[in-house]
Amino acid sequence: MPVLSLDRRQFVQSCAALAGTALAGSGLAAPLLTQATDPNKPRKVVMVAGTPSHGPGAHEFNAGIQLLAKCLATTPGLKVDVQLNGYPKDESVFDGASAIVCYADGGGGHPFCQGDRLKKLGAMLAKGVGFMCMHYGVEVQKDKGGPEFQQWIGGYYENGWSCNPMWSPEFKEFPQHPITRGVKPFSVQDEWYFNMRFRPELKGVTPILVAKPSDQVRNGPYVYPKGPYAHIQEAKGQPETMMWAVEREDGGRGVGFTGGHFHQNWADDNFRKVVLNGILWVSQVEVPAAGVEQPLAGDDIKQNLDPKGKK
Repeated sequence: MPVLSLDRRQFVQSCAALAGTALAGSGLAAPLLTQATDPNKPRKVVMVAGTPSHGPGAHEFNAGIQLLAKCLATTPGLKVDVQLNGYPKDESVFDGASAIVCYADGGGGHPFCQGDRLKKLGAMLAKGVGFMCMHYGVEVQKDKGGPEFQQWIGGYYENGWSCNPMWSPEFKEFPQHPITRGVKPFSVQDEWYFNMRFRPELKGVTPILVAKPSDQVRNGPYVYPKGPYAHIQEAKGQPETMMWAVEREDGGRGVGFTGGHFHQNWADDNFRKVVLNGILWVSQVEVPAAGVEQPLAGDDIKQNLDPKGKK
């Protein structure tokens, strides 16, 4: 499915608003995205950080979300709402959101897969709200969240199918997409997941960060389970996608990013920029031509660490 630019999408929405009566009479559906129809009203992104789960410097969800939020604080047309230490106790924070970002532990403990939250999230996304998941947050259970995440963000980490080695992919080339604006080749060591359970034939999915794992990486060990998996080994030489974007049929957007295990990696300008660009894009805010330019101050990377991560 072709990627629509923000300008074209706004044009489509404007036409639909002007011709609402005609559309209703013809049986055609108007776009579902109703947030921020006022061009002077900022789009709201709710950024949810998970609870502490790892040792110092790893899975620093609270510090990571606050660092990214600080980088976006002065972005025109965007309002950032930060929710720390797990799923919000007051769900009204999602009211009026144009996008939701989840940086948290996943699997059976995924914050958006508890109780009836999948249903509630689905209702929001059906109205065109964007959804972005990072690192462990892209993993959900095959029978609880898998089908939904495959539609909402284009794919998900499936235990036993996907794998999670520590390695340093070389991101050398990028597609022409708003998320890649200003991003230069880079490589950082992280727990980069790959072999996601994507939509069949990658329908609507645009790979953003792509690299080829070495045979050694494919042979493991992976972080957990250590593997190796035969189907991962048999795919040697093939490129793998570590970040992707999708335009959904409901008018919303989805993004998956599998890096983010080590907090220190946010200090890498390109690692940080591609994620910041992704947050803007999933919120349907225009990404600057050179991408988000927000250099870190001296000790920004050390701020807001979980108590177990402070030195």
